Amino acid sequence: MRSFPQRKQRQARIEIIPMIDVMMFLLVFFVLISTNVLPALGLNVALPGSAQPDPIKDEPLRITLTVDRDGVVYVDGQLTSMAQVAGKLKAVAGPRQAKVIIAGDGSSKLQTLVELLDQLKAAGMPAASIVTKRQS
Repeated sequence: MRSFPQRKQRQARIEIIPMIDVMMFLLVFFVLISTNVLPALGLNVALPGSAQPDPIKDEPLRITLTVDRDGVVYVDGQLTSMAQVAGKLKAVAGPRQAKVIIAGDGSSKLQTLVELLDQLKAAGMPAASIVTKRQS
């Protein structure tokens, strides 16, 4: 009787290099998409121009008030009525002193800004900075 030599079974190999390539592609894809989809400062407003704007400094507690073209107010990106702004500021800041930044649309009414400053006084916030863009 004739016997044939037994073949050695080859084990399956998992190639890791193509998997790394795919993962890098997905990582780059999601990073590029997320920078275009997510806005940098939250709401899209056309800031007023200034000849010499100051840079925004990082503060431990910063609250951003945004006023759009129609006079609608947002506190840290959340829609808030003008009557509720002072209460919301007190709730967010608590006992700590907060830096308040107002980012308003250039075509919003001055009366809205005055009402917002009144709400800041009612909340006990001594001052606020107004965000502008550099005029060219």
